[in-house]
Amino acid sequence: MSEFVKPAAEWIAAIIELLGVSIMLVLAVYALTSAIYQLTRKKNEIEFIYRQTRQRLGRGILLGLEFLVAADIIHTVAVELTFKTVGVLAIIVVIRTFLSFTLEVELTGKWPWQENGNK
Repeated sequence: MSEFVKPAAEWIAAIIELLGVSIMLVLAVYALTSAIYQLTRKKNEIEFIYRQTRQRLGRGILLGLEFLVAADIIHTVAVELTFKTVGVLAIIVVIRTFLSFTLEVELTGKWPWQENGNK
């Protein structure tokens, strides 16, 4: 059974990683082209375009990070379940969680667990 599970899990993890990177890339290109379009059309003020572009980039990074964490979990649990790989996974998840929290604070001005009115 593990002869099938390990290769399948490796492929699935690789596909999810590719999806996460692709999401970040596509949303970054979208944010930048949208900003350039708005700048050339003079539709909005530069400050608004800057904030909007920054939010779009941040949201793309957050979404991509979620996929990368999922791929790391699948790879570690299904392919290489050792104390070393679990430790590395724990460090990766902590770092990516910290990045997600700080990006969320940058985008919304509040921690993810705070209600809408509290800052």
